[in-house]
Amino acid sequence: MPEISYNDFLEQLDNKEITEVHIRGHLVTLHDSFDRTAVAYVPDVESVLPRLLQQGVRITGRPDRASPLWNLLYITLPVLFILLAWYSMLKKQAEEDKEGEFAKDKVVKLKKGGQTVTFRDVAGIPEVKEDLLEIIDFLQKPKKYSRLGAITPKGILFQGPPGTGKTLLARAIAGEAGVPFYSISGSDFVEMFVGVGASRVRELFAEAKKNAPCIVFIDEIDAVGGHRAAGGNTAGQDERGQTLNALLVEMDGFASDETVIVLAATNRPDILDPALLRPGRFDRQINILPPDIKGRLEILKVYARRVPLADDVDLEAIARSTPGFTGAELASLVNEAAIHAGREGKKQVDDVDFEFAKDRIMMGVERKSMVINPEDKKIIAYHEAGHAILAKMLPESDPVHKISIIPRGRALGHTQQLPMDDRHAYTKVYLYSKITTLLGGRAAEDLELGQQTTFAEDDFEQAVRIATQMVCRWGMNTTLGHVSYTRNDGGFLGEQTQFNTFSDETARDIDREVKKIIEKAYARALNMLKKEREFLVNLAEALLVNETLDNEEMDIVYRCSLSKRREELEMAGGSSSGLCVLPESDRQENGA
Repeated sequence: MPEISYNDFLEQLDNKEITEVHIRGHLVTLHDSFDRTAVAYVPDVESVLPRLLQQGVRITGRPDRASPLWNLLYITLPVLFILLAWYSMLKKQAEEDKEGEFAKDKVVKLKKGGQTVTFRDVAGIPEVKEDLLEIIDFLQKPKKYSRLGAITPKGILFQGPPGTGKTLLARAIAGEAGVPFYSISGSDFVEMFVGVGASRVRELFAEAKKNAPCIVFIDEIDAVGGHRAAGGNTAGQDERGQTLNALLVEMDGFASDETVIVLAATNRPDILDPALLRPGRFDRQINILPPDIKGRLEILKVYARRVPLADDVDLEAIARSTPGFTGAELASLVNEAAIHAGREGKKQVDDVDFEFAKDRIMMGVERKSMVINPEDKKIIAYHEAGHAILAKMLPESDPVHKISIIPRGRALGHTQQLPMDDRHAYTKVYLYSKITTLLGGRAAEDLELGQQTTFAEDDFEQAVRIATQMVCRWGMNTTLGHVSYTRNDGGFLGEQTQFNTFSDETARDIDREVKKIIEKAYARALNMLKKEREFLVNLAEALLVNETLDNEEMDIVYRCSLSKRREELEMAGGSSSGLCVLPESDRQENGA
């Protein structure tokens, strides 16, 4: 079929020679009056349609309305695909190059001008601070030691429970020394692809050496420094193994004149690889434990500088009433007290705010919306009264601080005991008293209510755990003798007791000894509550009326019970004049 130009097509259209056209996109097949057929390319078909219709030309097919856009896409899409592929290649190359700049991406470098942490902000660990002062002196005056042949310690490992201030101490060292400080988490070294972590270790230490003297701090080093598996070949173990090997090599490769000190923190030193802990890598391993009463007082003074305190706040009394608190918990205590004071619209934080904050941290939030029926409330009152009386009467028992039948956290009631001093060792007498006190709630239920409830579930768990440790861990029994059958694998993350292998006969002996301790303690609790039955009833009734009693209020009820007992002894066959319910005036005098 012959092709004609667009000009010839328009000429035939003007001469009215075209009789029929078939349109397909921009191609127009035409028949003229001379019975000739031809094909023409018409760029703008829609502009000639009116003229064709005016001349009565028969039209079939249709123009492609989207054809201009389609033609544009037809041309530009291949170009776009090429550009996209080129961009992807450039991005991949940039990411590969970026791995060489790991220290700039993952490492947090503390800069001057921000909020600097110094030893003034760290309290409660004076021995640790003294040990670290020479490290700071070495960073500031390296020639003072190098002229005597001394080499800077390569690494210092802080190990201790969570919240004791390991990270804060590392930042304080950097703030005191005034040197560059690089901080990174151990988990940032470990990636999905094998070899990336080792590369990052090398780049981190290369960056540190350029800025020596400086400090590199690796938080939670157990994420990358755990024991290497003997036969493991999974990708995760391979990656961790290579990363740990790179870390060991870099710490060994420091030249004697490179004052780069590696600080690391962990609460699981028991799982660290032995090669990481040897001298020459981590030369010093410093335990940071929860502070004693003197340390807690110093920590409270540090955080109390930020809040306005009322005159009735006794920080020493607060420190005494918070045994086992870590630095983080003491900081939270001060903050919660300030929040409560702000909520109440006060201008100063007083003793009531600290008491509220302490209860919130130790026992949970008060569940005011929980409705307890009178029968359950009575059971809880007798249950807590049983705990409190035994805690008051038993030898070496921790003094009672507060009794409450208001639900807090998961507990429906609580008896709070606070030791006068920090305990670092427990005697057999103390442990027996502790078990007896725990069983006092069930004994009070049996004695006064004649029934047993599920409120004693947690008490039994604690009592059996202490009795089991007395038998299996501390050798406090005559049958099994002075033998330990357990080991503690929990590090600083709490007790995760593992039992050593022993025979079935030994297991039966352990069960018998634990049961004997529990039964003896329960019988003791029951006998003591029988002797103090009037005190038990009066204390439970006082709790039902007032819901919360402190130690002084409990002593008032006790003295009232003693006086009524004397009256009954003096009156032959006489009856008691009533129960000792704490008067409202006494509660106001005692600050309830």
